[in-house]
Amino acid sequence: MRRTVLFISDGTAITAETFGHSLLTQFKGCEFRQIRLPFVDTREKAEDAVQLIDRAAEADGVPPLVFNTIVNTEVGELLGHSKGHVFDLFGTFLPPLEDILGQSRSDSVGQAHGIRDSHQYEDRMEATNYALTHDDGISKRLDEADVVLVGVSRSGKTPTCLYMALHFGIKAANYPLTEEDLEKPRLPDFLRQHRRKLFGLTIDAERLAEIRQVRRPDSRYASVKQCRYEVDAAEALLRSEGVPMLSSTSASVEELGSRILLELGLQRELF
Repeated sequence: MRRTVLFISDGTAITAETFGHSLLTQFKGCEFRQIRLPFVDTREKAEDAVQLIDRAAEADGVPPLVFNTIVNTEVGELLGHSKGHVFDLFGTFLPPLEDILGQSRSDSVGQAHGIRDSHQYEDRMEATNYALTHDDGISKRLDEADVVLVGVSRSGKTPTCLYMALHFGIKAANYPLTEEDLEKPRLPDFLRQHRRKLFGLTIDAERLAEIRQVRRPDSRYASVKQCRYEVDAAEALLRSEGVPMLSSTSASVEELGSRILLELGLQRELF
């Protein structure tokens, strides 16, 4: 089954897309054509969105799914007259919250992803810069690191570090285990002295080979045999050092980042 899905907002549409994706992942038997429409903040833009929804309904033969986080009441009502199944996320939750909190909403657009606290924003940017300058073993000075991800090349360390930096302000470094490292009985000394900050990422060898094949086609680096050797050796080394591990094979960076923070007890406010 193929359905068109639209994520519409008078802001960035990030909230609508994130929430909608979380719901759609529960339905494995459908193929979704996904469209994001941010900054639908005028009547004219809403009418254009309605036309797009209606065209999709005619082309698919079934109503599209529409997830919206529209603050403007007039714009939201226009979407409700489309030929789509409209899920008004703000309309569902804001009225009960107004009753519970005893105050009316502000109707301000873009608050979820705006810069509400300049200090928190600066912390995120500093953490992001740290992740970039301590990526792939570039720097071995790890005193300021909150966490250090360790694993074989292309196991998902860099995107996970960047996610933790951008969303939680976590200073995350990472180090790729080389063949030379894997031939030794213990981790390099500069890592061992930060033992409590270490967290390992592993991955299925076959999946690792697929990823490496894109980067270096038909190379020894991308062979299944080499990938199996590196993954097995890395897991054995990390276990011997008592370093906790997670598999990135089928996990998103969001799941990996959240689990790592939980495992290491790094509770941070979500920006």
